Amino acid sequence: MNLTDKLKLTRPLAVFDIESTGLNPRLDRIIELSIVRMEPSGSRTVKTWLVNPEVPIPHEATEIHGITDREVATCPPFLFVVDEVDAFLADCDLGGYNLLHFDIPILEEEFARCGRDLNVNSRHVIDAQKIFHKKEPRDLTAAVRFFCGRDHAGAHGAEADALATVDVIEGQFNRYADLPTTLPEIEREFNNLDPLNADRAGRFRWIDGDIVVNFGKKKGERLRDLAVSDRSFLKWMVKGDFPIDTRKIAEDALEGIFPTPPAR
Repeated sequence: MNLTDKLKLTRPLAVFDIESTGLNPRLDRIIELSIVRMEPSGSRTVKTWLVNPEVPIPHEATEIHGITDREVATCPPFLFVVDEVDAFLADCDLGGYNLLHFDIPILEEEFARCGRDLNVNSRHVIDAQKIFHKKEPRDLTAAVRFFCGRDHAGAHGAEADALATVDVIEGQFNRYADLPTTLPEIEREFNNLDPLNADRAGRFRWIDGDIVVNFGKKKGERLRDLAVSDRSFLKWMVKGDFPIDTRKIAEDALEGIFPTPPAR
């Protein structure tokens, strides 16, 4: 059944997805943009743009989407396709998966760099992730019901929640025979820990044996250099609203103490 048989559209719906150089909408750049434009009549048109982000594509990003610097070397920058993208999105509402947190913000940033406004406030938005999480909740009560086949009495009491969590983990091992059986393996498969991150939040990152800043205006600068040339930045981090392990790296750097690079 066609989506437009269920969803009553009053104007076109543009469902889109973006591949990028990273996950920071403010700092990263679009590499690939694909839009499915669905008309109220039920017809649809698909357009895809491969663009040169004009910055190197990190190896970690290439591992996810498979797009390399060589592939985009002769592609136009976003500035050269923004007119076509803007026209294709004309009068459209917007749809996607997790687009409220990522795809819309990064597209807005690209439009702004081109002196354009995506005008999101004038469009309706349907985010499939929001529907999924609302209809299929992933909280502890839902997990107890799914894995243990019962309601979670005493929800939000610490002891009841801790005991219920044990039951859920047991239920997961009973249901999924292929789960790893050691904690390090579980952590590697499900916690998405990046071995190149020097802290859990990824504010500091290992590149070629050196810790570099991985956010903001100082992104890409070496921690050792900042400990000499811009100590005020590290002091700001120490006093800032960062996780404790992030603050500890900045604090140690001010004392001339630096972590050991991870084993290769």
